[in-house]
Amino acid sequence: MSIGNSPEDDRPSDDSAADGLTADASAAASHAADDRPSIGRALQQARIAAGLTVDEVSTSTRVRIPIVHAIEQDDFSRCGGDVYARGHIRTLARAVGLDPAPLLAQYAEGHGDVTPTPTPAAPLFEAERIRSEPRRPNWTAAMVAAIVAVIAFVGFTAFNGDDGDGKKGPVAEGPKTSTSKPTAPKPKPSKPADPKPDPSDSAIAGVPRDKVTVKVNAADGRSWISAKDHSGRQLFDGVLEQGKSKTFQDQKKIDLILGDAGAVQLYVNGKQVDNEFEPGQVERLSYTKGDPEVG
Repeated sequence: MSIGNSPEDDRPSDDSAADGLTADASAAASHAADDRPSIGRALQQARIAAGLTVDEVSTSTRVRIPIVHAIEQDDFSRCGGDVYARGHIRTLARAVGLDPAPLLAQYAEGHGDVTPTPTPAAPLFEAERIRSEPRRPNWTAAMVAAIVAVIAFVGFTAFNGDDGDGKKGPVAEGPKTSTSKPTAPKPKPSKPADPKPDPSDSAIAGVPRDKVTVKVNAADGRSWISAKDHSGRQLFDGVLEQGKSKTFQDQKKIDLILGDAGAVQLYVNGKQVDNEFEPGQVERLSYTKGDPEVG
């Protein structure tokens, strides 16, 4: 027999073995955690792999470009707090095709699981109690003011309605309307109209006596007309349409050629010349001062 520990005493107990396995697992997990890329690095790699630019990610997520750059550099100070940082991580992860849950867990490991502290109920109750009640309108003062205004108006009306002797002043009256019918003005007797002068007389009075005046009127049809003065200068050469007239003057003589003498009327020196020209008849005529005389 040997004195000392038995072989069974040299074997490790079950508790020691379990502790060893737990320590090894923790070490392996810690080593695996150290091998993970950072949150910003993971988001950046996923964005590049998806072929997206920072501008495109900012446009699709509405996260400002400087904040996207800061998160990819693992700078969460520009997010405005942990709540906004978590929201930005979740939004950017979905935009580049990553599962946001591992990234949020990794953020919680480095920044702690910060949850908003509930506000105690007592301060809210105190604030409600301290808040002043809205002022109610002072109806009594309003009624008093209205009564005073009415009394002042009545007194002012009574003072202006009476004069110094207590008599009422005269009331202005509008213009009186007449009920009688307006009388129509009597028509004034008109004077008898002066007799109109004979056309031949007015024509004679209107022409100068020191010149020869010939008027050609195409009363019955159109006619070709040629007119020259005493020197042979052409005064007119053309067609005179029906209803039209032409007047020619010269110091000594007017020479006419009528293409259709039967269609025209002649007035020489203010007098109508009676003629018996036939339709279509061509006439050569000459007139001088004084009574109409055919040259």
